[in-house]
Amino acid sequence: MKKLLLLTLVVLMGNTGFSNDNDWGKTGHRATGEIAESYLNKKAKKAIDKILNGQGLAFVANYADDIKSDPDFRQYGPWHYVNLAEGEAEYNEETANPKGDLYQAILKSKEVLKDENASKEEKQFYLKMLVHFVGDLHQPFHVGRAADKGGNDVQVRWYNEGSNIHRVWDSQMIDSYQMSYTELAANTKQLTRAQIKAIEAGEVIDWVYESGAMANQLYDSVETGEKLGYEYMYHHLPTVLKQLQKGGIRLAKILNEIYG
Repeated sequence: MKKLLLLTLVVLMGNTGFSNDNDWGKTGHRATGEIAESYLNKKAKKAIDKILNGQGLAFVANYADDIKSDPDFRQYGPWHYVNLAEGEAEYNEETANPKGDLYQAILKSKEVLKDENASKEEKQFYLKMLVHFVGDLHQPFHVGRAADKGGNDVQVRWYNEGSNIHRVWDSQMIDSYQMSYTELAANTKQLTRAQIKAIEAGEVIDWVYESGAMANQLYDSVETGEKLGYEYMYHHLPTVLKQLQKGGIRLAKILNEIYG
């Protein structure tokens, strides 16, 4: 029965866009949460500590993935990605997925966290979801093309293992780098205040367009069936690390605005 439920979930998610097992992978999502912690102001830290009962952002960063196997949370499957409609350069609410998408999910999470009448349980749920979804937003293929399920149908080889370009970016480059999430967070690039301000600039929709533009470039970085490995890592791992850092800084910006 459990296998049947899982298979049904995968099929349903595949029909609405794309499915994936890890998003940034557990290590990447935790790194983003850990990075965000270092950019939180005191008020935000205090509020988050109360909502999460002392748990850190890295600890809850994979919650939105962990609940995927539970049929009670099936409705949140499409919230992990967003695709622009064919032929459209901008997000259009009229053509957006009626079941929700990554952009809508972040806005919904912010709305609940700002709502003074929301219960602690609701705030806890949506805070965990927000941490994860801001991470997802900065994995470019989560704003990829619907036609190939965000790169899931672009088959490649990762060293000698069959894979797809979405999975390579989700977790395989990070896993091959063999750093823990705390090591990744501790070794981010040193940024000036001006550089941090530049990353924080804009709104969620601007970051959607940024990731979408990056995804379009990355599609051109690989051919179907290509064997990827050390050379691909050399050229693209710096972008992965930059995106993890951006995600952390922008997550902190959102949380500081809500609680600060």
